[in-house]
Amino acid sequence: MDHTEGSEDGGEGGDDQEDSSFPQESKVEDALESFREQWQRELKISPKQETFKNSIVKPLGTNGLNDDSSSVECKAKSLFLKGIEHEQTGKLYEAVQFYKRAVQLVPDIEFRLYESTKVKIRDKFSSDEKLDKIDSNVQDSNKSEDEDNDDGDDSDLFSKLSRIVYQNQCVCFPRFEQSTVHISALPMEIVLYILRWVVSSELDLRSLELFSMVCRGFYISARDQEIWRLACVRVWGVNCGNFESKYNSWREMYLKRPRLRYNGCYISKTTYIRHGENSFQDQFYRPWHLIEYFRYLRFFPEGRVLMLTSTDEAQTCVNSLKYRTPRNISVLVGHCRLHDNYVTLILKKQETKGSNNVYRRKRREPMQDGGEQTFHIEFEIQNHHKRVNSQLTWLKYNIFTKYRNGQEGSTCLNLTSRYPPFRFSRVKSYTLESEAPLQ
Repeated sequence: MDHTEGSEDGGEGGDDQEDSSFPQESKVEDALESFREQWQRELKISPKQETFKNSIVKPLGTNGLNDDSSSVECKAKSLFLKGIEHEQTGKLYEAVQFYKRAVQLVPDIEFRLYESTKVKIRDKFSSDEKLDKIDSNVQDSNKSEDEDNDDGDDSDLFSKLSRIVYQNQCVCFPRFEQSTVHISALPMEIVLYILRWVVSSELDLRSLELFSMVCRGFYISARDQEIWRLACVRVWGVNCGNFESKYNSWREMYLKRPRLRYNGCYISKTTYIRHGENSFQDQFYRPWHLIEYFRYLRFFPEGRVLMLTSTDEAQTCVNSLKYRTPRNISVLVGHCRLHDNYVTLILKKQETKGSNNVYRRKRREPMQDGGEQTFHIEFEIQNHHKRVNSQLTWLKYNIFTKYRNGQEGSTCLNLTSRYPPFRFSRVKSYTLESEAPLQ
């Protein structure tokens, strides 16, 4: 109780003391405020403020190692670039000295310098998109200025993609980053030489067209005029002429001009009915037989041609015509001549060992002189169901026979109903390997 009463009395007396000390406290606050202002001015003027901020931003324990490493790397890069300059000017000794100093500072400086100067893939895609937008804007402006002349140029896909590839200064670039060497590192000359191996001496232009479907850089490479010119010369010879009279390019000439196809066989199926003999048990019954056989034609770009007539399965017969010198003695070998949409064939049987012996060993009886036969055939190249140059229609079929006694004979066969046309069928194994490039 005494304590509470004393506090109340002291509270009343404290109010009077507080009123009397108020001017003294205001002087203290003014002094404190002036001290704060002076301290802030000193902080602004002090050069240690920047270092203090940097020490706060940096993580604890670094002690400026990042700055030192970056400065060392920059110094190594500058030394390596100086070495490149000396090497380009022919000063190899000085270049080696700079290279050694750069490697001593940073052992993998060459890889780091390459990564820093390499164009990023995302930047490449963004630049291509910008280029496409620029091309579209240029196209619109050109149409407004001269619609008749520039409309055809901008609508041409080849010219548009050529500008993009030229702007990128490479055939293509990888969509995703990779550690191995990409085909985009090869120059255009090497890519075109590889394409000659793709086409090969067998004129596999189908693989070239599939190659052009990969990207726009491969599309431009596959449209190289020299490759298609060599293909036309190989098909029609040196006197194939020029494409300017009827066609817009060598490629259009090769695709639209009548020609033979070399990546497969032309197959003809012949069916007829042959009557048999009466049975001695039943004189009124006369059997008949359904006969089916196939003819196969294989053409080569240099003019060589193979022909096989057989009743065997197609797989066996196709393999017999794979090589220019067939092992099957039943295959006729010859050459062909292409003129406009007509092709003429001259075929002979293959020579076998012992064919010059005209007498039998046992009975010593002379063998029948069958003579040497030469087959002259002429076809017309036609399209079939929107397939270009896929059908050969018979026009002439003559057989010339030369006997050993010097006599000659000829036979002209009727082609109206006996021989159906040949239809082309692609064979994958014919173009599976490339033995020589297109020349």
